[in-house]
Amino acid sequence: MTLAWILFLIYMAGTTYLGWMGYKRTANFGSFAIGMGDLHPAVVGITLAASVASAATFIINPGFVYVHGLAGFMHLTVAVAVGFCSMLLILSFRFRRLGEASKALTMPHWIGNRYQSKWFALYFAVVNLFAVAFVVLIVGGLSIVMQQLLGLSNVLSLVIIIGFVTGYVFLGGTYAHVFTNTLQGSLMLLVTVVILASGVHLFFEGGGFFTRIAEINPHLLAWINPESDLFNSLFSIYFSGILIGAALVCQPHILTKALYVKSDRAVRQYLIFGILALILFFLLPGAGFYALLTVPPEQLVDAASGAFRQDLVMTMYVKNAFPDWLFTLIGVVLLAAGMSTLDGILVSLSTITANDFVVTVMEKFSPTPRSEEEQLALAYKVSHVVLVIVALAAFLICLDPPKLLGIFGQVGVYGMAVAAVPPLLSGVWFERVSLSLMWLASLAALLVHFLLYFYGAALFPDSGLTFANPGVTASLALLVTALPAVVVAGMLGRVRGEG
Repeated sequence: MTLAWILFLIYMAGTTYLGWMGYKRTANFGSFAIGMGDLHPAVVGITLAASVASAATFIINPGFVYVHGLAGFMHLTVAVAVGFCSMLLILSFRFRRLGEASKALTMPHWIGNRYQSKWFALYFAVVNLFAVAFVVLIVGGLSIVMQQLLGLSNVLSLVIIIGFVTGYVFLGGTYAHVFTNTLQGSLMLLVTVVILASGVHLFFEGGGFFTRIAEINPHLLAWINPESDLFNSLFSIYFSGILIGAALVCQPHILTKALYVKSDRAVRQYLIFGILALILFFLLPGAGFYALLTVPPEQLVDAASGAFRQDLVMTMYVKNAFPDWLFTLIGVVLLAAGMSTLDGILVSLSTITANDFVVTVMEKFSPTPRSEEEQLALAYKVSHVVLVIVALAAFLICLDPPKLLGIFGQVGVYGMAVAAVPPLLSGVWFERVSLSLMWLASLAALLVHFLLYFYGAALFPDSGLTFANPGVTASLALLVTALPAVVVAGMLGRVRGEG
């Protein structure tokens, strides 16, 4: 325990220093939101990968592989990775060009400028609040690790996590996010290699790796798991994985990374670094297979409630697989993994809520219009207030966390992503796009996703679709609303040139 505290305090000290360096580079709201375009592509690439490979990848998703087997792995790792990387390549270059031309600071700001509608930007500022669900997922996952690693209570763990990350983001915004993510991402890459290598010996013991898993349950090695309540069909595993992976690029803290650099050449370089790191990170949920052979089910029972907690899988695997000192070191990096995404989401949440929601509403009802400079100064102040409010909300929810943190986070984030797909794809690809069509498509996608998730099983009991999987409901929403709208937009508009 002493070693754990020493390492964690060293990590906190290093991160705090980087947050202070970010503070010294942050002069105004623009630099707080997206920096000044002076970041090295390799740094942005590692920041991207660290932002994507969050507590879900490092802590939560191995539990889904432990429970659902190969089907869960193919969905979370292969299908989502294919969709995500493909969409990232499709959108990043043109998104940066248009964002630079319009001086966009956030994704709703970009959309509002692209469609010449402050109300559309305001709508996406509200939709962006669904990201609070992902904040809860990350904070809840980090609390699990911290309780095991440092012997703290859930309440004290939450105070440290939320207070620390909110603090350095409060200071340095995007620069603090990028600088700390470079450190966190580098540590994450090292630990990913160590964890993946730790189970290699299992392939050569006791009659073979796959044979032993099949003895536990042969369906765990099925490409489609008929026993799974989440991954039991071709659509729920593969098609929905690719579609939702593509949609996840439309999260504000992901796509705006293209605005951190100032040229297409820099975008190309940052994507190379980012995608190579992501490929490695996406393999990490495979540790759930290692846990099947090394973690007894009784170790995954919550001491307080007596309930099975698949969210404990990665923590208990690392605890069983490594000596105490290495478990401690890896545990600190698992904390860093979650914080690396948490800070990016907090930056986007605070800047979007301040600039595109609060300031926009205030301007609508203000008797005296403010200048652009005054609006940005106000947004800078409001963004810090929003940070504190979001932190408090996450703390209160995590006092009694949802049973499945991964599902809770996915429901909100997937809703936010599917709503953004129609205007982003159409706005990037086509020169003239109907604003009314984009309003309709975005609202419909959001409605269909939530309607199917909460009521799909009752409305369509014989469909055979796994509505309990948010990836399925989000993918169906994309298929029936967003993608047709993009096709219609293309028919009515004109493909944007490369210049």
